[in-house]
Amino acid sequence: MGEYMDQQVPETIDQRYEVGAVIGSGAMATVYEAVDTRLGRKVALKVLRTEHAQDVIFRARFQREAEAVAALNHRSIVGVYDTGSFDIQVGSSEVSVPFMVMELVQGTTLRDAMSRGEVDQAQALAYGVQILEALDYSHSAGIVHRDIKPANVMILPQTAEDRELGEPGQIKVMDFGIARAAEEAGDALTKANTVMGTARYISPEQARGETVDARSDVYSAACVVYEMLAGRSPFAAPP
Repeated sequence: MGEYMDQQVPETIDQRYEVGAVIGSGAMATVYEAVDTRLGRKVALKVLRTEHAQDVIFRARFQREAEAVAALNHRSIVGVYDTGSFDIQVGSSEVSVPFMVMELVQGTTLRDAMSRGEVDQAQALAYGVQILEALDYSHSAGIVHRDIKPANVMILPQTAEDRELGEPGQIKVMDFGIARAAEEAGDALTKANTVMGTARYISPEQARGETVDARSDVYSAACVVYEMLAGRSPFAAPP
């Protein structure tokens, strides 16, 4: 068993996925590059952080949401190929750690591109349309993202076809389902500051802890589009 960052994962998971380097880490999960040895392709492996995996309610929510998101199939949504769990030893007890196997997306986040001033008006409109198309699709499947923000949008490199058509690169929306799992797990995760939703982008009803539906995602997407066009968040507070 190898140790990556602050979390232990097996070198091979489910007798199929060879775990490589860490490519991302957040409050909820760590993402590793991995190889699906059965299909001979690189994938991204999202592993729930150990402290959350020890929470029985959140672990169940995470697994349920992962399975729901795996049913989504849209060109602007990062695909989920597989879900499962593996056991690790924490102290004297054994913990079941859920994971998701996802499409490995190479590119840059919209947050990074905006920070570097690389998003012009035409790109902003194209990215905005793609985000809304992804949300329209997920909402029709009954899945609300709950954490739409520039850091959760990946911009892929332009293809030859994109350049020929004069279009910017394709975008992929990431992290569907995880915010709902965190919110529904209850007070313990809330107090740990892990419930999703960045203040600049969450809707008023989400900030108040009220029922969140598809309209909340549209609100967040509008905030992202505004920021792409104006160069600042509509609700940026002074430091």
